[in-house]
Amino acid sequence: MTQLDFIPGTLCDERMWSRLTPLLGDGFEFNHVPLHKAHTREQMQELIAAHSAPSAHLVAFSLGSYLAIEYALLHPERVQSLVLIANSARGLSETEKETRRRIIPILKNNAYTGMTRMRLRELLHETHLGDQSIIDTIQQMAVDLGKDVLLAQFTASMERPDLMERLAEIKCPVLIVGAEGDQLVDPADLREMARHLSDARLSIHDGTGHMIPLEVPQVLAADIKAFHHAT
Repeated sequence: MTQLDFIPGTLCDERMWSRLTPLLGDGFEFNHVPLHKAHTREQMQELIAAHSAPSAHLVAFSLGSYLAIEYALLHPERVQSLVLIANSARGLSETEKETRRRIIPILKNNAYTGMTRMRLRELLHETHLGDQSIIDTIQQMAVDLGKDVLLAQFTASMERPDLMERLAEIKCPVLIVGAEGDQLVDPADLREMARHLSDARLSIHDGTGHMIPLEVPQVLAADIKAFHHAT
């Protein structure tokens, strides 16, 4: 039995994986890192260390993927494999940084009621904008975790060092999963990541946006099972 330690993204918790885990079969057990409890990047790393196996198979999404890369660089002896979903080792794009700079003062001065329709359009592929079950999961996580968690995560994670050139230091097997339709992550960055890593598999899909675990869980489950079968 292989334990997978899941690291979610911004304003996400274990519900981010709720469509994926039932599809992975009986060969895995699941553990979740409560990223929302951290307020700084240092605390985020401490949570990963405290809530993952001593020799971990990390499965990480978005912000969680960037943190997983950092963790693997800081503690190579504690990472047995990495699945990195929808994140660039370069950190945030300038467009996304500008979006956050615009959103942060609005958040501070107003009540938070969940994702706006504009933000959902940035996160989801157009074919999933009418899928209310996906939208409900995203909105419920957003409302439950709330403004303070969002502000802390936005602030702590906005300025991320470019780790692209350091990826060669990671020697464990790595699966990179992305989307051609991801408006937040350039697929070209993912291809470059694969070139820098010594043991990488790359899987880039159509028909999904940024929220890959919720949008195409069957495809992601197949990627993860094939990756772990091969390693």
